[in-house]
Amino acid sequence: MAGAYMMSMGEAHRRILEYLNRFSDAVSTQDGKSLSRLLSISSDSHHLLSLADALNTFQDANRLIRQSEEYSQYADILLPIFRALQSYRLRNLVESYQAFEKASNAFIQEFRNWDSAWALEALYVLAYEIRVLAEKADIELASNGKTPEKLKGAGSLLMKVFSTLAGKGPKRVGALYVTCQLFKTYFKLGTVHLCRSVIRSIETARIFDFEEFPVRDKVTYMYYTGRLEVYNENFPAADHKLSYALSHCDARKEANIRMILKYLIPVKLSIGILPHAQLLENYNLNEYSNIVLALKRGDLRLLRHALQEHEDRFLRSGVYLVLEKLELQVYQRLLKKIHIIQKQKDPNKAHQIKLEIIVKAMKWLEMDMDVDEVECIMSILIYKNLVKGYFAHKSKVVVLSKQDPFPKLNGKPVSS
Repeated sequence: MAGAYMMSMGEAHRRILEYLNRFSDAVSTQDGKSLSRLLSISSDSHHLLSLADALNTFQDANRLIRQSEEYSQYADILLPIFRALQSYRLRNLVESYQAFEKASNAFIQEFRNWDSAWALEALYVLAYEIRVLAEKADIELASNGKTPEKLKGAGSLLMKVFSTLAGKGPKRVGALYVTCQLFKTYFKLGTVHLCRSVIRSIETARIFDFEEFPVRDKVTYMYYTGRLEVYNENFPAADHKLSYALSHCDARKEANIRMILKYLIPVKLSIGILPHAQLLENYNLNEYSNIVLALKRGDLRLLRHALQEHEDRFLRSGVYLVLEKLELQVYQRLLKKIHIIQKQKDPNKAHQIKLEIIVKAMKWLEMDMDVDEVECIMSILIYKNLVKGYFAHKSKVVVLSKQDPFPKLNGKPVSS
């Protein structure tokens, strides 16, 4: 109980009554903001920490609640909230989550009975705390050699919160915030497939109008659904969603902009759009610098080196495979450079490139490939419409189209 100090019984009694009065006043005056502060267990606010100390000094808070008609009507919320606070202060995080789960279920029941949406802000804090306390509880379980299972339970509880908002009326504007808490939970658990049913509810249910949701929630929603599209390799959709998140994100939230760009840059690269060096510098995304340079130069060795150097980071983000597929664009750029050099030497034969010249270029880049391997790559480039032309197999020559031999992607992904 680090940070706690010895509190007199009278002081403890006064602090507990103060909290109960603030809770009761917030509900009776429908003050959602004040109520939300009283539920923010993990915030480490001075008021809640001193309340936890008071509860650990004055052991009879239950009687205070049950004796008063004013407080006893909310006993099912208040008693477990007190237990959650005490346990959190003593760093018993599993017990804290379990108590908070009970308080949440009781709060959801009350929230359903309230006609207006005055308590939405309190419900947001509740949804946030459910996820955060569950994550902390799982860390404690894992450190004690037990199975971390609380975050999975939090997912089910958050679905219950979501269902209370998925109806007609003013409460529905809160649905997107809870959806984003669900996304964070599913991504952490590695169960992203569970996002689909919530996305369907948001995007196809007629009760929701996306534009009426708060901007903050729309940005978070587009960020997570954009990431899902990256996993599904649906790059035009990922580009649309992540670009929306970026353009609507608060410019002062640099860390959030960086998180969006971490996924938007690989998406843009895969559809042939290169970021400015200054952008990478401004948001400390220098892991992409050499990848961009490799695409500009047609330098396969540099691309592979950059992927190897930042492999762990790219794998954790889930963009490694997206970046690996940029190899085809690098080959296209290399072939284009060979074509330009050949055009300067012999304009009449510029559209005919011998495979052995490509093999030599690869050797110069310290990439050991034989003619058969290069032929295979050229076939893929032609098939994927990154190169217009055909193969003269006998003479081992790539014959390029005289009109637009290297089609630009123009914001579309490489054809599969």
